Amino acid sequence: MIEIRNIHKSFGDNHVLKGISTVFEQGKINFIIGKSGSGKTVFLKSIIGLHEVDKGEILYDNRIFSGTKTKFKKTIRKEIGMVFQGGALFDSETVEQNVMFPLEMFSDMTFEERRERANFCLKKVNLLNANNLYPAEISGGMQKRVSIARAISLNPKYLFCDEPNSGLDPTTSIVIDNLIKEISEEFNMTTIINTHDMNSVVEIGDKITYIHKGEKWWEGNNEEIFNSDNEELNKFVFASKKMKSMMQRK
Repeated sequence: MIEIRNIHKSFGDNHVLKGISTVFEQGKINFIIGKSGSGKTVFLKSIIGLHEVDKGEILYDNRIFSGTKTKFKKTIRKEIGMVFQGGALFDSETVEQNVMFPLEMFSDMTFEERRERANFCLKKVNLLNANNLYPAEISGGMQKRVSIARAISLNPKYLFCDEPNSGLDPTTSIVIDNLIKEISEEFNMTTIINTHDMNSVVEIGDKITYIHKGEKWWEGNNEEIFNSDNEELNKFVFASKKMKSMMQRK
């Protein structure tokens, strides 16, 4: 579980986060949504410590993370897996080497143990026989699966995904959504996803937090989101005809 207590973050005179409080539950798929410029990316980066908050607290399973010493933060960061928007794979390394990278940095495993763990993770994301290929030799969807395999290589308690479906076709996006859900449930991880993709939110969202102008304007599940009386949220959710169609079916 990750608990956010009244956090604020400013950059100069720009007050980006304005007193956000929420809880992300263990074993659940938690979404952060909002328009571009709403503060959701700063929110995500603050939670994982890339930005230090100006006020408020961030707790990982009752352990205060914000404002603590670097050494303690490293302990918690070892429990975090991160899937970056662009995949962030190393072009000069093979698929297997990319997945093994966190193990080389943060574990005492032997080479054979690291390779075995990498193959286990690649199998979990249904990516076999690609070990010796380079990122440029595989599709965008396969690259995202490699990124997920790398993110879970250290068996994290917390999984963060920044726009995991960015640049993917609808069919591949569904595959990635289902994979994230399956892995989150299997390993009982606290998963937080920053996204614009309302299809993902509707299909696998256990909890949704809507950020507007740096404030939390709404939170609920993927059923309640269709019945909200929050005007700004409704504009965001029903911006596409597909979402309107889904609302009618529900």
